[in-house]
Amino acid sequence: MSKESAVYTHGHHESVLRSHTWRTAANSAAYLLDRIEPHMRILDIGCGPGTITADLAALVPDGGVTGVDHAPDILDRARATAAERGLDNVEFAVADVHALDCPDDTFHVVHAHQVLQHVGDPVRALREMYRVTKPGGFIAARDADYPAMVWFPPVPGMDEWLDLYLRVARANGGAPDAGRRLKSWALQAGCPDITASSSTWCFADPAERAWWSGLWADRTLASAYADRAVAGGHATPEELHAVSNAWRRWGGHEDGWFSVQHGEILCRKPA
Repeated sequence: MSKESAVYTHGHHESVLRSHTWRTAANSAAYLLDRIEPHMRILDIGCGPGTITADLAALVPDGGVTGVDHAPDILDRARATAAERGLDNVEFAVADVHALDCPDDTFHVVHAHQVLQHVGDPVRALREMYRVTKPGGFIAARDADYPAMVWFPPVPGMDEWLDLYLRVARANGGAPDAGRRLKSWALQAGCPDITASSSTWCFADPAERAWWSGLWADRTLASAYADRAVAGGHATPEELHAVSNAWRRWGGHEDGWFSVQHGEILCRKPA
């Protein structure tokens, strides 16, 4: 995005896309779904590989969805996702959430999943999202809250993972506790009629533990997050290996359980 944006901590390594392509409207936007009607036009900000975008498009057969992202290369993956599902009411473009290239009052819903934690000025971003929302429409935003994540058992090295991630994300200009800040940011942006909520992802059965621990073990060693951790002086390669191994040890515990807390907001624009 623009100079107001923070650096995207994760990048688009395969270990990151492993998580992003798992996301659906059902597991990542349930708080929004009962507000969607078949005729609506939706803007999906930070669409990534487009799995949520495609789900939203399927819900608005008489409307359409525009998916936007700051990274041009990931949009090829999003277009492929839409094509594989046979969707003809979705389009994709590069965009800056701080300065959207859209007229006022364009969309019935402006949606952002795991975006505001990574931008340089989330209040300005929300003002832009509000500007392009039609009267009577909604802003919908959901972000993880890393300090609120909890797990069991307390495997040595997992606390070090969280401390490291928080330091790297904040050094990149992000807000890894964005989930708890969404309502505050929306109020600062002048959004009225805010409904705030929360929900979780939970990884506990053997397949879930293996998937979640594996992608984080790999991300800790091979993603842009790993590169930035070392380049920023936050960790040595040896320390990253120790954190990666901690993830794999946690994933091997039969009683392993991990909960990812999210904050959510729905902001209705007066009709």
